[in-house]
Amino acid sequence: MIHPTAIIDEQSQISSDVIIGPYCIVGPKVCIDSGTVLKSHVVVSGRTTIGKNNKIYPFASIGEDPQDKKYAREDTEVIIGDGNTIREYVTINLGTVDDQCVTRLGNNNWIMAYVHIAHDCVIGDNIIMANCASLAGHVHIGNHVILGGFAKLHQFCRVGDHAFVAMDSGFQKDLPPFIMAQGSPAVPRGINFEGLKRRGFDQDRIAIIKKAYRLLYKSQLPLQQALVEMKALQSDDVNLMVDFITQSDRSIIR
Repeated sequence: MIHPTAIIDEQSQISSDVIIGPYCIVGPKVCIDSGTVLKSHVVVSGRTTIGKNNKIYPFASIGEDPQDKKYAREDTEVIIGDGNTIREYVTINLGTVDDQCVTRLGNNNWIMAYVHIAHDCVIGDNIIMANCASLAGHVHIGNHVILGGFAKLHQFCRVGDHAFVAMDSGFQKDLPPFIMAQGSPAVPRGINFEGLKRRGFDQDRIAIIKKAYRLLYKSQLPLQQALVEMKALQSDDVNLMVDFITQSDRSIIR
């Protein structure tokens, strides 16, 4: 299961059925759970925990020092869940003591080649990050989000559940749930209609989300008044949008 050219620190904790290919390097504070595959030339270092049934492709770097000049070798970590696909040359850096000390990737995510996930990012489940998408430090991504190729998110930005970010887009503010955005700086383009249909949202749910979008972006209402009218729609989906917006520190794209 472990290729003879791989370098595995004897202090690492690796399940017996993990496959580690040629020229991989695994450090002493690494834990890798059952069913995970490191194909070749993968470097896993730092205090890194990788869950079950992940597939990690050549030249990925996971758990290296954050690109943060304030980092002083504190004992921070990376935690990766189950069922993720992490393609070639992906970089996922350790967290820092300036946040929660952890960079976290959830479950069943599809992370394409050359993606960068910086220190202290928190990523949910079932997301897609296309080639060369980049997250600066402290970015939070919800569930079922799609980030197009070369998308760029400024530090501390947040993206809500079921949002869609077009290729080459740049963000310095938060993107609420269900919204499609494009441009640099990004602007709202509508709701993620196709994505919601694929995930089983019926026409009634989508129609209410569309009403909320119109109140937020088409009504010319001040933000606080738009939020009041959105709450009046009495929808769990819309309440998710309202909660996201009210908790935004950077403000939302609008």
